[in-house]
Amino acid sequence: MNSEEIKIEIIRAAEKAVKELIKVAKEDIIKKNLDDLSPEIAADRLKNAAASKKLAIFDAFEILSRIESEKALIEDSKSNTKDMNSFAERRAK
Repeated sequence: MNSEEIKIEIIRAAEKAVKELIKVAKEDIIKKNLDDLSPEIAADRLKNAAASKKLAIFDAFEILSRIESEKALIEDSKSNTKDMNSFAERRAK
């Protein structure tokens, strides 16, 4: 496996991770069993759940940003290779 193939595999894994983070962000914060808890515990759990969702969302955006930049680097690498071959072929004629 060359480095470009490895990067593509990493990108696929990152895309899968983003989908999992989306699932976390979509989960309900308030559960039906929350009525059984004291107000202090309920507030603490709500705060932690909200913080977890925020982290999941920001992580997903950060991963997406990195995916886009890595895809652009791969595409640039491919186009530069094609351009160099075309230039060499033109100069050889």
